Amino acid sequence: MSLIEEAPVPQRRRGAALENALLDAAWDELADKGYTGFTIESVAERASTSRAVIYRRWPTKPDLVRAAVGRAGQKERVEIPDTGSLRDDVVELLRRANRSRASLGIMMVLQLSGYYAETGTGLSDLRSIFLASGGKAVDTLLARAVQRGEVDPAKLTPRVVSVPFDLYRQELLMTLKPVPDAVAESIVDEVFMPLVRPSV
Repeated sequence: MSLIEEAPVPQRRRGAALENALLDAAWDELADKGYTGFTIESVAERASTSRAVIYRRWPTKPDLVRAAVGRAGQKERVEIPDTGSLRDDVVELLRRANRSRASLGIMMVLQLSGYYAETGTGLSDLRSIFLASGGKAVDTLLARAVQRGEVDPAKLTPRVVSVPFDLYRQELLMTLKPVPDAVAESIVDEVFMPLVRPSV
């Protein structure tokens, strides 16, 4: 038996494990340096890989940023609440989004202005990518509410359905701070629920 311990051989990352490691490194670079200081070289160094490995998957800096945003959204999925009432479900959904996604939303505003300028896009472009992997929690909440007779399905237009989340984002973007519970409750109680309740 050898008295000299052999150093463990590092395992090569492949497939999804490699891509996720690269995208996590890219997201960390964005958080630390913003888009202006973000480079393929810095991501490769952080991920302990070569630039060629990254360029094979994402040929441009904006391509890598979009993929990193999608990965961050996938990691930060918000669990769908089931409290028994639409009002409480929507309040709880906003609270959970606040805990898991508020800081990410703020980062996408503060750190990615260079991306928007370079690509000619806006926050809505990255927001759709960020949310694409998170599923449609609100559709589940509303389907339950319709079954319980809490809402009038005819009133659930896309604009009305988006109201509580649009107002939440507006508050977040204006203050650059997590939205207080009292504000989330006010959005739901004073604006959203009166719009969707069945007419008497």
